[in-house]
Amino acid sequence: MVKGKLKATIWLTPSVKDKVEDNFQSDNCKSQSEFIERAIEFYVGYLNTKNASAFLPEALSATLTGTLDGFAGRISSLLFKQGVDINLMAQIIAYDTDIDEGAYERLRGKAIRDMKRTNGRISFKDAMDFQKSV
Repeated sequence: MVKGKLKATIWLTPSVKDKVEDNFQSDNCKSQSEFIERAIEFYVGYLNTKNASAFLPEALSATLTGTLDGFAGRISSLLFKQGVDINLMAQIIAYDTDIDEGAYERLRGKAIRDMKRTNGRISFKDAMDFQKSV
Protein backbone atom coordinates (compact mmCIF):
# COMPACT_ATOMS: atom_id res chain seq x y z
CA MET A 1 0.00 0.00 0.00
CA VAL A 2 1.29 3.43 -0.99
CA LYS A 3 1.32 5.80 1.97
CA GLY A 4 -2.09 7.49 2.34
CA LYS A 5 -3.71 5.56 -0.50
CA LEU A 6 -5.97 2.55 -0.70
CA LYS A 7 -5.74 -0.19 -3.29
CA ALA A 8 -8.84 -0.52 -5.49
CA THR A 9 -9.53 -2.96 -8.27
CA ILE A 10 -11.21 -1.47 -11.32
CA TRP A 11 -12.36 -3.03 -14.54
CA LEU A 12 -11.63 -1.19 -17.78
CA THR A 13 -12.47 -2.00 -21.36
CA PRO A 14 -9.42 -2.67 -23.52
CA SER A 15 -9.90 0.60 -25.42
CA VAL A 16 -10.00 2.66 -22.20
CA LYS A 17 -6.97 0.79 -20.83
CA ASP A 18 -5.12 1.63 -24.09
CA LYS A 19 -6.07 5.30 -23.71
CA VAL A 20 -4.70 5.35 -20.16
CA GLU A 21 -1.46 3.68 -21.28
CA ASP A 22 -1.10 6.04 -24.25
CA ASN A 23 -1.79 9.24 -22.33
CA PHE A 24 -0.64 9.03 -18.72
CA GLN A 25 2.92 10.16 -19.48
CA SER A 26 1.84 13.06 -21.69
CA ASP A 27 -0.15 14.38 -18.70
CA ASN A 28 3.04 14.31 -16.59
CA CYS A 29 1.69 11.49 -14.43
CA LYS A 30 4.20 9.13 -12.84
CA SER A 31 1.84 6.18 -13.11
CA GLN A 32 -1.38 5.02 -14.70
CA SER A 33 -2.96 5.07 -11.24
CA GLU A 34 -2.16 8.77 -10.88
CA PHE A 35 -3.67 9.42 -14.31
CA ILE A 36 -6.89 7.56 -13.40
CA GLU A 37 -7.06 9.36 -10.03
CA ARG A 38 -6.72 12.75 -11.76
CA ALA A 39 -9.39 11.79 -14.29
CA ILE A 40 -11.78 10.80 -11.50
CA GLU A 41 -11.09 14.02 -9.55
CA PHE A 42 -11.67 16.07 -12.70
CA TYR A 43 -14.94 14.32 -13.53
CA VAL A 44 -16.26 14.54 -9.96
CA GLY A 45 -15.37 18.24 -9.90
CA TYR A 46 -17.19 18.67 -13.19
CA LEU A 47 -20.29 16.95 -11.82
CA ASN A 48 -20.26 19.01 -8.62
CA THR A 49 -19.82 22.44 -10.15
CA LYS A 50 -22.30 24.69 -11.85
CA ASN A 51 -19.46 26.55 -13.52
CA ALA A 52 -18.34 24.14 -16.21
CA SER A 53 -15.98 26.80 -17.58
CA ALA A 54 -13.49 25.72 -14.93
CA PHE A 55 -13.20 22.49 -16.92
CA LEU A 56 -12.91 23.92 -20.41
CA PRO A 57 -9.62 23.14 -22.07
CA GLU A 58 -7.17 25.99 -21.64
CA ALA A 59 -6.78 26.48 -25.40
CA LEU A 60 -10.53 26.89 -25.86
CA SER A 61 -10.75 29.22 -22.89
CA ALA A 62 -7.87 31.36 -24.20
CA THR A 63 -9.38 31.47 -27.70
CA LEU A 64 -12.78 32.54 -26.37
CA THR A 65 -11.20 35.17 -24.12
CA GLY A 66 -9.17 36.58 -27.01
CA THR A 67 -12.17 36.65 -29.32
CA LEU A 68 -14.38 38.33 -26.74
CA ASP A 69 -11.66 40.87 -25.88
CA GLY A 70 -11.36 41.78 -29.57
CA PHE A 71 -15.13 42.02 -29.88
CA ALA A 72 -15.36 44.26 -26.79
CA GLY A 73 -12.64 46.51 -28.22
CA ARG A 74 -14.48 46.88 -31.53
CA ILE A 75 -17.80 47.58 -29.80
CA SER A 76 -16.14 50.17 -27.54
CA SER A 77 -14.55 51.88 -30.51
CA LEU A 78 -17.82 51.95 -32.44
CA LEU A 79 -19.75 53.28 -29.44
CA PHE A 80 -17.18 56.05 -29.00
CA LYS A 81 -17.45 56.99 -32.68
CA GLN A 82 -21.24 56.94 -32.48
CA GLY A 83 -21.16 59.11 -29.35
CA VAL A 84 -18.97 61.67 -31.12
CA ASP A 85 -21.33 61.73 -34.12
CA ILE A 86 -24.41 62.11 -31.89
CA ASN A 87 -22.76 64.94 -29.98
CA LEU A 88 -21.85 66.66 -33.25
CA MET A 89 -25.44 66.38 -34.50
CA ALA A 90 -26.75 67.69 -31.18
CA GLN A 91 -24.40 70.70 -31.41
CA ILE A 92 -25.50 71.46 -34.99
CA ILE A 93 -29.21 71.14 -34.12
CA ALA A 94 -28.82 73.21 -30.93
CA TYR A 95 -27.02 75.93 -32.91
CA ASP A 96 -29.98 76.32 -35.27
CA THR A 97 -32.89 75.62 -32.88
CA ASP A 98 -34.82 78.06 -30.76
CA ILE A 99 -36.39 75.92 -28.02
CA ASP A 100 -37.18 76.80 -24.43
CA GLU A 101 -36.13 74.66 -21.47
CA GLY A 102 -39.65 73.37 -20.78
CA ALA A 103 -40.06 72.06 -24.34
CA TYR A 104 -36.61 70.50 -24.12
CA GLU A 105 -37.48 68.66 -20.87
CA ARG A 106 -40.78 67.39 -22.38
CA LEU A 107 -38.97 66.10 -25.49
CA ARG A 108 -36.28 64.47 -23.35
CA GLY A 109 -38.94 62.73 -21.25
CA LYS A 110 -40.67 61.50 -24.41
CA ALA A 111 -37.35 60.26 -25.79
CA ILE A 112 -36.67 58.28 -22.61
CA ARG A 113 -40.17 56.77 -22.64
CA ASP A 114 -39.83 55.86 -26.33
CA MET A 115 -36.46 54.18 -25.74
CA LYS A 116 -37.87 52.13 -22.85
CA ARG A 117 -41.03 51.23 -24.75
CA THR A 118 -39.21 50.10 -27.91
CA ASN A 119 -36.04 48.71 -26.27
CA GLY A 120 -33.99 51.24 -28.24
CA ARG A 121 -35.59 50.49 -31.59
CA ILE A 122 -36.60 53.97 -32.65
CA SER A 123 -36.58 55.48 -36.10
CA PHE A 124 -36.05 58.94 -37.46
CA LYS A 125 -39.35 58.63 -39.35
CA ASP A 126 -41.26 58.05 -36.09
CA ALA A 127 -39.67 61.18 -34.58
CA MET A 128 -40.41 63.18 -37.72
CA ASP A 129 -44.05 62.01 -37.77
CA PHE A 130 -44.44 62.99 -34.11
CA GLN A 131 -42.96 66.45 -34.69
CA LYS A 132 -45.25 67.07 -37.67
CA SER A 133 -48.27 66.09 -35.59
CA VAL A 134 -47.44 68.60 -32.80
